[in-house]
Amino acid sequence: MMLPKQGLRILVSGTASDSHTWNLVFLQLFLEEQGHPVTNLGPCVGADLLAAECLEHRPELVVLSSVNGHGYRDGLTAVTRLRREHTLDDMPVVIGGKLGVAGSRDPEAAQRLRSAGCR
Repeated sequence: MMLPKQGLRILVSGTASDSHTWNLVFLQLFLEEQGHPVTNLGPCVGADLLAAECLEHRPELVVLSSVNGHGYRDGLTAVTRLRREHTLDDMPVVIGGKLGVAGSRDPEAAQRLRSAGCR
């Protein structure tokens, strides 16, 4: 008899300046339906708190979500802080949602996020 594979341990978080919660609840429910255990930190999570929670929970993936349009700025701060923790160097971090207020894609900002450690 084959046992089902446990999903990835995922940490879902809002960004420092984003107080929206519906996006985080949606992500949590969707990921849990896919079989992943999820820790949801909620909205307005600063970079230091995010790093502390990652050190405590040791997720296999961090998902950052932004609705307010400041995802690029907050995400860059968050991933830069995470990468200062050498034990978190290889931990995948993804970010999505509204990353800028202009309403258009910014390939240079996306590249800076990837260079800082987002995937």
